[in-house]
Amino acid sequence: MSLSLCNNRGMGLIEVVIAMFLTTVGILAILSLQPSAWRTVARADYLGRASGILYKTLQDNETRIMNPCNAVTIGGPTSAAVTVSNQGGVAGDATYIVETTIVQDGTNASAFVVTVTVTWPPLNNTGITESMTITRQEMCRFPTGCPDA
Repeated sequence: MSLSLCNNRGMGLIEVVIAMFLTTVGILAILSLQPSAWRTVARADYLGRASGILYKTLQDNETRIMNPCNAVTIGGPTSAAVTVSNQGGVAGDATYIVETTIVQDGTNASAFVVTVTVTWPPLNNTGITESMTITRQEMCRFPTGCPDA
């Protein structure tokens, strides 16, 4: 006959209270991170939409300037308000301010520097900025045979 020591007492009240305390502290720590996470998600959402607007504006200008048939208006900044839904008065819609500046690139008459800045006041008045040097190209002439602008 073998004798084995066996503890059949189970968990005591002190152990249960300590486990509940540690679980509560862990849950409260996770919940305290929630507002920071929401702010980070909102910032990333605004920044992502702003970068999409910025690069679309740069591409539109690039397409227009590369065609020698189109006139290029030098100067700026020109300002435009862009809403995410492309409609006015939508509750919770984000409005971005897009400023575009076009200048001649040195003495080259067929090269231009386009600078676009996108801001979303009142949350971010600095915004994001990108520049692109664009040259006119004969292979982009449309319609064929048009006079130079």
